[in-house]
Amino acid sequence: MKAFSQLWSLQTLADLPDRLRNLWQELIGSYWFIPTACVIAGILLAPLLVTVDQHFDRETIRNISFAFTGDDDAARAIMTAIAGAVLGVAGTTFSITIAVLSMASSQFGPRLLRNFLTDTPNQFVLGAFIGTFSYSLLVLKSIHKYDVSFGVPQLAVTFAIIMAIICALLLVYFVQHMVHAIQASHVIQNASNDAINNIYYWYSDQCDIQHQRDAEHHDVKVFHHWPAMPIYSPNSGYLQQIYFESLIALSQDYGGVIKLHVNLGGYITDKNVIGYFYQRPAEHPNNRQKTASPHLAIIPRSPDGMFWQRFTGCVRIEQRLAHSDDIAYSLGQMTEIAIRALSPGINDPKTAVNCIQSLTSCLSIMLRRQPPSPYHFYIPKSDETSSDDEVEQKRLAILALVTHTPKISDFINLSLGEIRRYAAADLMVLKALCYAMVNLNYARVNSAQQQTLLHELNLIKRAGEENLSYQELIDDLVAMCEQAKQFILDEDAQHQHFNYVSEFTANIRQTLQTQSS
Repeated sequence: MKAFSQLWSLQTLADLPDRLRNLWQELIGSYWFIPTACVIAGILLAPLLVTVDQHFDRETIRNISFAFTGDDDAARAIMTAIAGAVLGVAGTTFSITIAVLSMASSQFGPRLLRNFLTDTPNQFVLGAFIGTFSYSLLVLKSIHKYDVSFGVPQLAVTFAIIMAIICALLLVYFVQHMVHAIQASHVIQNASNDAINNIYYWYSDQCDIQHQRDAEHHDVKVFHHWPAMPIYSPNSGYLQQIYFESLIALSQDYGGVIKLHVNLGGYITDKNVIGYFYQRPAEHPNNRQKTASPHLAIIPRSPDGMFWQRFTGCVRIEQRLAHSDDIAYSLGQMTEIAIRALSPGINDPKTAVNCIQSLTSCLSIMLRRQPPSPYHFYIPKSDETSSDDEVEQKRLAILALVTHTPKISDFINLSLGEIRRYAAADLMVLKALCYAMVNLNYARVNSAQQQTLLHELNLIKRAGEENLSYQELIDDLVAMCEQAKQFILDEDAQHQHFNYVSEFTANIRQTLQTQSS
């Protein structure tokens, strides 16, 4: 209800599609939505089929081989059995779900419980059970004696029998699905798919020329020198969503530029300065631009109470960190699984290696795609009665919003870097991190990304030198890091295959070749 009230209390509907999409994700992500929809479907379907029964030919029903044709006592017995059975099975499935959540919380972390709660098959199975229960109760209520004008609703009872058989099959599917869902590989794959979807949402598939032009805009270099006013967070919590179109409209209405210094998923308090509003100078040429917007501030004005009220509706801050379009949140899920797997209580380095491999796949996609531009512009609408030169003058882009965009080095440090710090004494994981740098090198597109990989590779080697127990293990890791470094520095490395061979393995091969010859 709070989300609905915020949605319809907005002064601008520029971000209405994004707000509706976020609201839909919250509904789908809740554990009650699909089961409630199934219950409502059962409540509506029962009187509908009973009404159809009243206008259906009885002789035609008897000709259907699988249709129910018994009397009212048999119908009551069947509907009572179905209602009691599916309600008991619904309780069993709920108990299994709670047991799985308890185990997943201890093994994968409490922040991954949402992935189990929002699992659509689990919600649909539970909804089918309680929906069938609701349907059976209402049909049972409509069964009358034969001496009444209307007798047994045969079609409705037949449909209940079919639903009972389907529920039995769903129970078998539910058990198989839960056994598959608690496997570490399945959990990691789901987290990886979420991260890839978020990457596709934010990162363009190719380099955009307009992105380069935006960076050369005149206001990009000079707006820092305009009069600035700090923007404070409206309340404390995690920043879950930023509505760009609403912020662009707000900055244009007040004749300035809004710059945000916070990232999605970051925790802020109500006293945090999360950005600044830079007021455009009075003599700035953009102040004379004529647009179709009636709220454009021709003369810049300072933020007032209405400004802060509208800014509150431009960002969504929640008290708990939940699923959103944040890439760091999706990558952090795999990082948390890997760190928990490396804890002494679990001690499962193979799961950590699987997380590293999935993170490598996600980061390689980010390396090949165009990152989002931090600069957001407002293009005024042209006047149809104006000449071409005047239209071109009016349609010059106006800088309105500047956001903080994390770099690829930040994502590597927050994901693979965190695993490196917890796996400093595990050779298997350190080698997997070294291979990750090599695999990421195949996807790099510039020298800055190459330097990031080399820097992380040096940290991996240093972690092994300071924490591995035996000198042989240290020498093995150092040799692998050196080979990986030379491979990354090779200009033609992206067309070659990297295969690390330890000194011990090389000596064994040489000895075998000597003996065979």
